Amino acid sequence: MAKKVVATLKTGKGKEFSKVITMIKSPKTGAYSFREVITHNDHIKDAIDAAKAANQ
Repeated sequence: MAKKVVATLKTGKGKEFSKVITMIKSPKTGAYSFREVITHNDHIKDAIDAAKAANQ
């Protein structure tokens, strides 16, 4: 698995993606959970907006 990650970083394609971590509060218990999404750099704002809409 480490070889795959190193090979991905050498090609430069991994720089086009980012991990978006959003915090979501459960309406039932009030506990927080985290949702991780890997998205293209052009669609980061869309991923954040989708997480906000799902949280409401």
